[in-house]
Amino acid sequence: DPQGREYHCTCEYFEIYNETVNDLLNPTEEGKKLRVREHPDLGPYVENLKNVATMSFEDMDLLMTQGLSARQVQSTGMNAESSRSHSIFQIRINKVDTTQGEGVAFGKESKISLIDLAGSERAGSAGAAALQSAGKFINQSLTALGKCISALVKAQNSGKEAHIPFRESVLTWLLREVLWGNSKSSMLAAISPADVNYEETCGTLRWAANAKKIEIGRAHV
Repeated sequence: DPQGREYHCTCEYFEIYNETVNDLLNPTEEGKKLRVREHPDLGPYVENLKNVATMSFEDMDLLMTQGLSARQVQSTGMNAESSRSHSIFQIRINKVDTTQGEGVAFGKESKISLIDLAGSERAGSAGAAALQSAGKFINQSLTALGKCISALVKAQNSGKEAHIPFRESVLTWLLREVLWGNSKSSMLAAISPADVNYEETCGTLRWAANAKKIEIGRAHV
Protein backbone atom coordinates (compact mmCIF):
# COMPACT_ATOMS: atom_id res chain seq x y z
CA ASP A 1 0.00 0.00 0.00
CA PRO A 2 1.12 3.68 -0.17
CA GLN A 3 2.47 3.49 3.41
CA GLY A 4 5.03 0.83 2.51
CA ARG A 5 3.21 -2.26 3.77
CA GLU A 6 2.69 -5.58 2.04
CA TYR A 7 0.04 -8.16 2.86
CA HIS A 8 0.43 -11.87 2.20
CA CYS A 9 -2.48 -14.27 2.44
CA THR A 10 -2.21 -18.07 2.69
CA CYS A 11 -4.74 -20.82 3.33
CA GLU A 12 -4.79 -24.27 4.91
CA TYR A 13 -7.62 -26.81 4.90
CA PHE A 14 -7.74 -29.99 6.94
CA GLU A 15 -10.15 -32.40 8.59
CA ILE A 16 -10.15 -34.24 11.91
CA TYR A 17 -11.34 -37.78 11.20
CA ASN A 18 -11.30 -40.44 13.92
CA GLU A 19 -8.97 -38.22 16.00
CA THR A 20 -6.43 -37.97 13.17
CA VAL A 21 -5.68 -34.97 10.93
CA ASN A 22 -5.87 -35.27 7.14
CA ASP A 23 -4.73 -32.50 4.79
CA LEU A 24 -7.65 -31.75 2.44
CA LEU A 25 -5.38 -29.79 0.08
CA ASN A 26 -2.99 -32.72 -0.17
CA PRO A 27 -5.25 -35.83 -0.16
CA THR A 28 -2.37 -38.27 -0.69
CA GLU A 29 -0.65 -40.65 1.70
CA GLU A 30 1.70 -37.79 2.67
CA GLY A 31 -1.30 -35.69 3.73
CA LYS A 32 -2.92 -38.32 5.96
CA LYS A 33 -2.62 -38.75 9.72
CA LEU A 34 -0.52 -35.64 10.26
CA ARG A 35 0.82 -34.91 13.73
CA VAL A 36 -0.33 -32.06 15.96
CA ARG A 37 2.50 -30.30 17.77
CA GLU A 38 2.82 -27.46 20.26
CA HIS A 39 4.94 -24.38 19.56
CA PRO A 40 6.04 -22.54 22.74
CA ASP A 41 4.95 -19.16 21.34
CA LEU A 42 2.47 -19.90 18.56
CA GLY A 43 0.55 -22.70 20.26
CA PRO A 44 -0.77 -25.93 18.67
CA TYR A 45 -0.31 -26.50 14.94
CA VAL A 46 -0.48 -29.31 12.39
CA GLU A 47 2.93 -30.47 11.20
CA ASN A 48 3.61 -30.63 7.42
CA LEU A 49 0.26 -29.08 6.51
CA LYS A 50 0.11 -27.72 2.96
CA ASN A 51 0.02 -23.92 2.89
CA VAL A 52 -1.24 -22.25 -0.30
CA ALA A 53 -0.76 -18.58 -1.21
CA THR A 54 -3.92 -16.81 -2.42
CA MET A 55 -4.57 -13.49 -4.12
CA SER A 56 -8.36 -13.25 -4.09
CA PHE A 57 -11.62 -14.64 -2.74
CA GLU A 58 -11.92 -16.70 -5.91
CA ASP A 59 -8.64 -18.44 -5.04
CA MET A 60 -9.96 -19.29 -1.58
CA ASP A 61 -13.28 -20.52 -2.96
CA LEU A 62 -11.45 -22.82 -5.36
CA LEU A 63 -9.35 -24.26 -2.53
CA MET A 64 -12.43 -24.86 -0.41
CA THR A 65 -14.20 -26.63 -3.27
CA GLN A 66 -11.11 -28.73 -3.87
CA GLY A 67 -10.86 -29.66 -0.20
CA LEU A 68 -14.55 -30.52 0.16
CA SER A 69 -14.22 -33.16 -2.53
CA ALA A 70 -11.64 -34.96 -0.36
CA ARG A 71 -13.57 -34.76 2.91
CA GLN A 72 -14.93 -37.87 4.65
CA VAL A 73 -18.67 -38.05 3.89
CA GLN A 74 -21.02 -41.04 4.19
CA SER A 75 -24.72 -41.74 4.03
CA THR A 76 -26.51 -42.32 7.35
CA GLY A 77 -30.08 -42.86 8.41
CA MET A 78 -30.44 -39.12 9.01
CA ASN A 79 -28.39 -37.56 6.23
CA ALA A 80 -27.56 -38.77 2.72
CA GLU A 81 -24.23 -36.90 2.78
CA SER A 82 -23.35 -36.75 6.46
CA SER A 83 -19.99 -35.24 7.41
CA ARG A 84 -17.90 -37.86 9.20
CA SER A 85 -15.22 -35.38 10.17
CA HIS A 86 -14.71 -31.88 11.55
CA SER A 87 -13.09 -29.54 9.03
CA ILE A 88 -11.07 -26.35 9.56
CA PHE A 89 -10.28 -23.85 6.78
CA GLN A 90 -7.66 -21.38 8.00
CA ILE A 91 -6.82 -18.04 6.41
CA ARG A 92 -3.56 -16.41 7.53
CA ILE A 93 -2.85 -12.75 6.72
CA ASN A 94 0.69 -11.49 7.32
CA LYS A 95 1.68 -7.82 7.22
CA VAL A 96 5.20 -6.82 6.20
CA ASP A 97 6.63 -3.36 6.79
CA THR A 98 8.71 -2.79 3.65
CA THR A 99 9.99 0.59 4.81
CA GLN A 100 12.55 -1.13 7.05
CA GLY A 101 14.47 -2.67 4.17
CA GLU A 102 14.90 -6.21 2.92
CA GLY A 103 14.84 -9.21 5.22
CA VAL A 104 12.46 -7.70 7.78
CA ALA A 105 10.23 -10.22 9.56
CA PHE A 106 6.45 -10.19 9.40
CA GLY A 107 5.15 -7.48 11.70
CA LYS A 108 1.77 -9.03 12.47
CA GLU A 109 -0.21 -12.12 11.65
CA SER A 110 -3.99 -12.52 11.80
CA LYS A 111 -5.79 -15.82 11.45
CA ILE A 112 -9.38 -16.60 10.52
CA SER A 113 -10.60 -20.15 11.19
CA LEU A 114 -13.78 -21.37 9.46
CA ILE A 115 -14.86 -24.53 11.28
CA ASP A 116 -17.51 -27.04 10.26
CA LEU A 117 -18.31 -29.41 13.11
CA ALA A 118 -19.72 -32.83 12.23
CA GLY A 119 -23.16 -33.28 13.74
CA SER A 120 -23.79 -35.56 16.68
CA GLU A 121 -25.97 -38.54 15.77
CA ARG A 122 -27.31 -41.31 17.97
CA ALA A 123 -26.16 -44.77 16.87
CA GLY A 124 -29.73 -45.89 16.24
CA SER A 125 -30.47 -42.84 14.10
CA ALA A 126 -27.25 -43.08 12.11
CA GLY A 127 -28.14 -46.61 11.09
CA ALA A 128 -25.24 -48.63 9.68
CA ALA A 129 -23.07 -50.32 12.28
CA ALA A 130 -19.96 -49.48 10.22
CA LEU A 131 -20.61 -45.79 10.86
CA GLN A 132 -20.75 -46.13 14.63
CA SER A 133 -16.96 -46.03 15.02
CA ALA A 134 -16.69 -42.64 13.27
CA GLY A 135 -19.78 -41.46 15.14
CA LYS A 136 -18.15 -42.42 18.44
CA PHE A 137 -15.14 -40.22 17.73
CA ILE A 138 -17.41 -37.37 16.61
CA ASN A 139 -19.46 -37.56 19.81
CA GLN A 140 -16.32 -37.83 21.98
CA SER A 141 -14.77 -34.72 20.44
CA LEU A 142 -18.03 -32.77 20.74
CA THR A 143 -18.29 -33.85 24.38
CA ALA A 144 -14.72 -32.67 24.94
CA LEU A 145 -15.60 -29.32 23.35
CA GLY A 146 -18.64 -29.08 25.62
CA LYS A 147 -16.42 -29.72 28.65
CA CYS A 148 -14.06 -26.93 27.57
CA ILE A 149 -16.96 -24.53 27.13
CA SER A 150 -18.37 -25.44 30.56
CA ALA A 151 -14.94 -25.00 32.16
CA LEU A 152 -14.55 -21.60 30.49
CA VAL A 153 -17.94 -20.49 31.75
CA LYS A 154 -17.14 -21.75 35.28
CA ALA A 155 -13.78 -19.95 35.29
CA GLN A 156 -15.44 -16.80 34.05
CA ASN A 157 -18.13 -16.87 36.76
CA SER A 158 -15.71 -17.66 39.59
CA GLY A 159 -13.07 -15.18 38.51
CA LYS A 160 -10.39 -17.76 39.27
CA GLU A 161 -7.88 -19.52 37.09
CA ALA A 162 -9.02 -23.02 36.17
CA HIS A 163 -7.78 -25.98 34.17
CA ILE A 164 -9.44 -26.07 30.76
CA PRO A 165 -9.23 -29.63 29.29
CA PHE A 166 -8.18 -28.59 25.78
CA ARG A 167 -5.96 -31.67 25.40
CA GLU A 168 -8.85 -34.14 25.69
CA SER A 169 -9.29 -34.23 21.91
CA VAL A 170 -7.50 -33.12 18.75
CA LEU A 171 -10.41 -30.78 17.99
CA THR A 172 -10.26 -28.88 21.28
CA TRP A 173 -6.47 -28.81 21.23
CA LEU A 174 -6.46 -27.07 17.85
CA LEU A 175 -9.35 -24.76 18.82
CA ARG A 176 -7.64 -23.52 21.99
CA GLU A 177 -6.72 -20.16 20.46
CA VAL A 178 -10.23 -19.78 19.02
CA LEU A 179 -11.96 -20.10 22.39
CA TRP A 180 -9.22 -18.77 24.65
CA GLY A 181 -6.92 -15.83 24.14
CA ASN A 182 -6.90 -12.86 21.80
CA SER A 183 -9.79 -13.94 19.62
CA LYS A 184 -13.41 -13.34 18.72
CA SER A 185 -15.63 -16.30 17.90
CA SER A 186 -19.07 -16.70 16.34
CA MET A 187 -21.02 -19.95 16.28
CA LEU A 188 -24.00 -21.04 14.17
CA ALA A 189 -26.06 -23.95 15.52
CA ALA A 190 -27.86 -26.00 12.83
CA ILE A 191 -31.13 -27.58 13.99
CA SER A 192 -33.97 -29.47 12.32
CA PRO A 193 -37.73 -28.79 12.49
CA ALA A 194 -38.54 -32.50 12.00
CA ASP A 195 -40.12 -34.38 14.93
CA VAL A 196 -37.83 -37.36 14.36
CA ASN A 197 -34.81 -35.13 15.14
CA TYR A 198 -36.29 -33.75 18.37
CA GLU A 199 -33.63 -35.19 20.68
CA GLU A 200 -30.72 -34.01 18.49
CA THR A 201 -32.27 -30.54 18.19
CA CYS A 202 -32.73 -30.19 21.96
CA GLY A 203 -29.16 -31.36 22.55
CA THR A 204 -27.81 -28.84 20.05
CA LEU A 205 -29.80 -26.00 21.62
CA ARG A 206 -28.57 -26.88 25.12
CA TRP A 207 -25.01 -27.01 23.83
CA ALA A 208 -25.35 -23.65 22.07
CA ALA A 209 -26.99 -22.02 25.11
CA ASN A 210 -24.00 -23.00 27.23
CA ALA A 211 -21.54 -21.69 24.62
CA LYS A 212 -23.41 -18.40 24.53
CA LYS A 213 -22.43 -17.75 28.15
CA ILE A 214 -18.72 -17.47 27.32
CA GLU A 215 -17.34 -13.96 27.52
CA ILE A 216 -13.65 -14.79 28.02
CA GLY A 217 -13.30 -15.87 24.40
CA ARG A 218 -15.90 -13.31 23.32
CA ALA A 219 -17.97 -16.04 21.69
CA HIS A 220 -21.24 -15.18 19.98
CA VAL A 221 -23.95 -17.74 19.21
